[in-house]
Amino acid sequence: MPVYEYECTQCGRIKEVIQRFSDKPLTNCDHCAGKLQKFISQSSFHLKGTGWYVTDYSNKSQCSAASSKAKDKTSTSKTDKSDKSAKKDN
Repeated sequence: MPVYEYECTQCGRIKEVIQRFSDKPLTNCDHCAGKLQKFISQSSFHLKGTGWYVTDYSNKSQCSAASSKAKDKTSTSKTDKSDKSAKKDN
């Protein structure tokens, strides 16, 4: 069940209430009987796994730089191996 936040328009108190989606919103403040206003707060969820912008697309520049470094390492190791085999043949 979600947590809703209400603020009293008269006294300014903030109240957090756990309610179902089907429950009617609160209307009166418990402290001063003023009118309550429901406001939207930040949600707290985390996108896990692949397929999300955060995990797959946001670090493209870092991934491409890392992959180019990996390609450079493999190409230099291949040339080192070919140099060693050429030296053995001599």
